[in-house]
Amino acid sequence: MNEVLSVIKNRTSLRKYDKKEIREEHLNEVLESAMRAPTAGNMMFYSILVIKDKDKKEILSKTCDNQPFIASAPVVLIFLADLQRQYDYYEASGVEEYCRKNNMDYTAPGKGDFLLGCSDALIAAQNAVITAEALSIGSCYIGDVMENYEKHREILNLPDYTFPICMLALGYYEEDAKKIIKPRFDKKYIVFDEEYKRLNREEFKEMYRENEKFVVKGNKFNADNFGQLIYGRKSGSNFMKEMNRSVEAALKFWDTHKIEN
Repeated sequence: MNEVLSVIKNRTSLRKYDKKEIREEHLNEVLESAMRAPTAGNMMFYSILVIKDKDKKEILSKTCDNQPFIASAPVVLIFLADLQRQYDYYEASGVEEYCRKNNMDYTAPGKGDFLLGCSDALIAAQNAVITAEALSIGSCYIGDVMENYEKHREILNLPDYTFPICMLALGYYEEDAKKIIKPRFDKKYIVFDEEYKRLNREEFKEMYRENEKFVVKGNKFNADNFGQLIYGRKSGSNFMKEMNRSVEAALKFWDTHKIEN
């Protein structure tokens, strides 16, 4: 099998890391690969924060839904959607005056810009994940960094037009680490030709047949099937309520801080 395909197909989330520090040349390879990712208009509407400080990782392990393994990761990378840098550049370039001279509106970044920044950051993060795996550095995506927007703004010194869209915990595999490659859904339920297809009950039953084996009687979510279980554990959970609140707060802030012409 092609080496790149092998890395992609055998990658799994890692939450227990070897205690040795990540070699600086390996970390640089991960970061440089991230920066080679496709990006809207080649503008790179993202920034990457490299977190090594023990105290900061400890805080993040608590603010990101109380996940202790985050604190044990040698390096944590936070990927920000970042339009602040672009608008700082516009200011340095006299764009506001340019707009006045040319009878153009000078507007703040909008929600479309926000989503472009999120897309750029996530694509870069995936490049980082694949490169890390190729270097025997395990990783775990942490979406919970989207929670506690106000707290993360404070501890990470985030300016107005940035948002932490994802975080990666990184560390080498332990010597005796055993990978458990989790299966994915059959392609027929995910990939559609030409147009979207909604699935029916029988298709869902077949799609989730293996998952149903994880539902035990008397589970703490009082779930009778996997759909109920995953809603209780994820979609209807307190951490998801906080994530939604946090993202709404970020979008509200983004949307109300307008540039005065």
